[in-house]
Amino acid sequence: MNVFDSFGSNNEKEELHRDPPYDSIVRFLTKLVRPLEGKVAIVTGGASGIGEDAVKTFVENGAFVVIADINDELGHHLATSIGLDKVSYHHCDVRDEKQVEQTVSFTLEKYGTLDIVFSNAGIAGPLSSILEFDLNEFDNTIAVNIRGAAATIKHAARVMVDRKIRGSIICTASVAGSVAGSAGHDYVTSKHGLVGLVRSTCGELGAYGIRVNSVSPYLVATPLVCRALKMEVSEVEANANDCGNLKGVTLKAKHIAEAALFLASDESAYISGHNLVVDGGFSVIDTSFPSIIKN
Repeated sequence: MNVFDSFGSNNEKEELHRDPPYDSIVRFLTKLVRPLEGKVAIVTGGASGIGEDAVKTFVENGAFVVIADINDELGHHLATSIGLDKVSYHHCDVRDEKQVEQTVSFTLEKYGTLDIVFSNAGIAGPLSSILEFDLNEFDNTIAVNIRGAAATIKHAARVMVDRKIRGSIICTASVAGSVAGSAGHDYVTSKHGLVGLVRSTCGELGAYGIRVNSVSPYLVATPLVCRALKMEVSEVEANANDCGNLKGVTLKAKHIAEAALFLASDESAYISGHNLVVDGGFSVIDTSFPSIIKN
């Protein structure tokens, strides 16, 4: 068997069988191993948690990445630890549209293009009863989780449309965007709204070849979650495993980063408006029913 028969689409294999030049072979194999080779990405909330793992994963797969965050110390440290030839840091509070616009401009000045945006910045909001609801806290959660994502999509899409870039925009939603009862009212509301924003914007931007999707994690022991729940990583993971549907696997930030990688790459070239739920079946299973049968 010819080695090229094992890989690629029919068109790619036909091109390689036509006495393929060396550079075509290299490009083909590079795409298999590093699907984001030469791409430029912004990751908001990229200094820690899921964002940090996404930055590392994108770089490992060939991308140049701009970390956008409000935690300057962590952001600069992460960029330096990976390598300033591949990663840059830019301060960005997504609640401020001007800072979002400046981050996009910085990326263009630094790397000349923008192919991928992972709108990952978010906050947990308070775990309060609706009877004691703080609307100021609610406004802040919406400002970060929805308004910030809207600003990020807006300014990324403007560049992609203007430069005719068939880009990929990904938002971090949550299992709380599919089912209620898994987080506070602020967070659940914001993540439901974010999924709606993704679906709505994909409808407009599809005309320009721009894909918009979301990834919805189950409980991951990120610094944000640990602070919100006042638990250590081991405690969060133990609770997640206990309540989760899929046993034998502990969900990590790396798993969500890999889901984002799929949505960022050409492997998902015809996927748009999709909410990729990474929850081991949690949101589609009525856990009370198996308990009734078992009992």
